[in-house]
Amino acid sequence: MAKTATKTLDYQTLQAAVAGAAAAFRYRGKLQPAGGPGDKVFPPTYAGAVYATEKRWLPDEKREVDCVLLDSVQSQANRLEEALQDAIDTGRLADAGVRLPQIEVDFSEFWDPEHKNKQLKDDLRLLEPVGKVSALQAPHRIADAILRDSIVVEDGKPFRARDVAAESKYGQKLRRVSYNDATVLFELCPTALLLGMWDSTGPKGGLGAKFERALVSEIVGINATPGVKGSSRIDPLAIQRSAGPLYVADNDGNGLEWTLDEKSAKKEKKGPLLMGKDGRPSEANHGNIAPSLSEKDRQSGAPLAGGVTIEYATQSIVLSLPALRRLKFPIDGVVTQEANVAARSVLAALGLCASALAQEAGYNLRSRCLLWPEAPIQWQLLDRPGADAEEYALEADAAIELLKKAIDGARKAKLPWREEPLLLRPADDLVKLVVKSQQLAIRQGADEGEG
Repeated sequence: MAKTATKTLDYQTLQAAVAGAAAAFRYRGKLQPAGGPGDKVFPPTYAGAVYATEKRWLPDEKREVDCVLLDSVQSQANRLEEALQDAIDTGRLADAGVRLPQIEVDFSEFWDPEHKNKQLKDDLRLLEPVGKVSALQAPHRIADAILRDSIVVEDGKPFRARDVAAESKYGQKLRRVSYNDATVLFELCPTALLLGMWDSTGPKGGLGAKFERALVSEIVGINATPGVKGSSRIDPLAIQRSAGPLYVADNDGNGLEWTLDEKSAKKEKKGPLLMGKDGRPSEANHGNIAPSLSEKDRQSGAPLAGGVTIEYATQSIVLSLPALRRLKFPIDGVVTQEANVAARSVLAALGLCASALAQEAGYNLRSRCLLWPEAPIQWQLLDRPGADAEEYALEADAAIELLKKAIDGARKAKLPWREEPLLLRPADDLVKLVVKSQQLAIRQGADEGEG
């Protein structure tokens, strides 16, 4: 069992680390499969249904072992944002006196399943609800195309636009953002400064502002052994494969997508249209599936997508303080050390808070990949070279309080910090694109069911 830190990280210590020459806050902890050591877990699959595997050196144990990526840096960033979004949605942050800047695109007015809005055109009426999409949920944060292709409610202007004169005041400010002037991102979307952003879809294209990740988290399975994946299905109706053929029903006359009656089938030149290739009941998802094992990778010979057994998993989180120190936060064009330290302290506290909230939410990474941490997060402060790293505890409630104090410090330094959401409305063409995509998804699902 890991030793528990006795000191809780306070604002004075955080601010001193940010203002000084400390390198990072670091966490490295062990996790076990919820089913116990040696239980199989399922990593994410990549192109070709393979896992991301590599050998890594374990310095403490002085050995090289086979490892597998269980949760990537990008996926972990999304989980950190999801934890913050949940704390906002449930009112947990607001109850503690913390309000984070939010940008929200609201699709709600286009969800009208009962056709109550007679003015809403069919190509703007969503087939499935979308609700609100915030900068914490959009893949590219404030630089995401969903926000770019939306209208600011307060002035009716596009959030971003090629023509600067047609663009909202927020989009115009984003054109000027850089490491030397990160104030507008601090005001509107601080997670972009913490978790990285490239404004490649904005008016400047590839020349858009780019910010490195200051907070990096990753989960890796140690000493991984690949397994096999079996599949089968027993049909309780015992429908036989020779019970067909099944035909595609004409105009859904029997209420089903398929029929046994040739006369009720859709016709083509060759005659009644079969379901799938041969009209077997399996084309309509009926009947048994014979037990089978997953195929093997041609190069390695390892079974594909069959899960792995691991000795344990490790999560490593690094919050780079030099990355935060690169950021400058001018107020009315004037850069001060007070404002810089205050803003950087907020970003550091935000990263620590998101990490604590994410661990509290648990490690259910995907189906059959539930992990359990051996101990709460304990942060090591890497301060003076050669000195022992100080260890600090910081659970979720304490992390929220730390963030509140950091935000209070930013307000005293006169830094802008938006507390009310910036509301956007999706452009009509964006909604039409979503509606068309939903229509295609429904049609594709029906086609896959047929074949």
